[in-house]
Amino acid sequence: MESRVSDEPLLSDDLLDDAEPDAASQPVLEARIDLKGVRLDKALAVTFPTLSRARLQALLAEGAVTCDGRPVSNGSAKALPGLYAVTPPPVISATPLPQAIPLTVLFEDADLIVIDKPAGMAAHPAPGTPDGTLVNALLAHCGDSLSGIGGVARPGIVHRLDKDTSGVMVAAKTDRAHAGLSALFASHDIERTYIALTRGAPSPSKARIETLIGRSSGDRKKMAVLKSAGRIAITDYVVQQTYGQPAKPGGAPMAARVACTLHTGRTHQIRVHMASKGSPILGDATYGSGSPATPVRAAIAAAGLTRQALHAAVLGFVHPVTSQTLRFETDPPADMLALEALLAEL
Repeated sequence: MESRVSDEPLLSDDLLDDAEPDAASQPVLEARIDLKGVRLDKALAVTFPTLSRARLQALLAEGAVTCDGRPVSNGSAKALPGLYAVTPPPVISATPLPQAIPLTVLFEDADLIVIDKPAGMAAHPAPGTPDGTLVNALLAHCGDSLSGIGGVARPGIVHRLDKDTSGVMVAAKTDRAHAGLSALFASHDIERTYIALTRGAPSPSKARIETLIGRSSGDRKKMAVLKSAGRIAITDYVVQQTYGQPAKPGGAPMAARVACTLHTGRTHQIRVHMASKGSPILGDATYGSGSPATPVRAAIAAAGLTRQALHAAVLGFVHPVTSQTLRFETDPPADMLALEALLAEL
């Protein structure tokens, strides 16, 4: 989860990059580049001055740039002569619209609302997810009370879960609640525990992971544990259950249920930290390098799990307006529960 604060924009263990506000549609840009010995991203910035170098680097990573019809993605490589085309992706309206989407409401008063977000629902509109988001649902549920709280594009949102992570989220309905919740997230004065089903089990069975996390140098869409230049990330974890006998004495089990408690809120923090321990989250297509054991793969398929097996199970905080101590806990959804039941049979 993450918070919008003055020095840390929307921090989360499952952060999606913010979308840039653009026009409703953008034309394909084409030009011939004959520069030699110049980095591709620099050559593109000179050729297409309406696009910033940072924007071009993002478009390269998204596969939106071609040379003579072939995709190019390495902005640090030398530019090759050819006809370059830049195709910005479709963009969304700056103002989300209300949509009557059912919500599982755990708590609501005049200042805030707590919901159990299902997997598959994005927190707010972004390229590729123009609607059907939590913001769209909250606008319909809360009506005018949510208007403008925290900004037009993400009204009420003070933190978020990745689209494919389920679990407890809180949204603000008033400016004072938004400011108070943002302060709580900024100071990490929030109880946040997640349940993850992992490949193998991290060792030792209980520990604190404290690293620097930042953008991967090899893939700007991914995060990674870094030796320098990243931001401090702290996760406490405890292995609650293991599944499947080790293939050899002293080896790791096939899978595990791990409770992860956040003390910071970095992009993809839990997913990166579990992967760094050699136990990536099951179903995680981004960080799940290596393949689970054959019985675990069969269990994933039988359970119908098509996402990372990660659920925000606990959210606790002091109400920023009433000072009431609030704590919410929800069970993982059906796909994770089904997978756990099948893993228990291994």
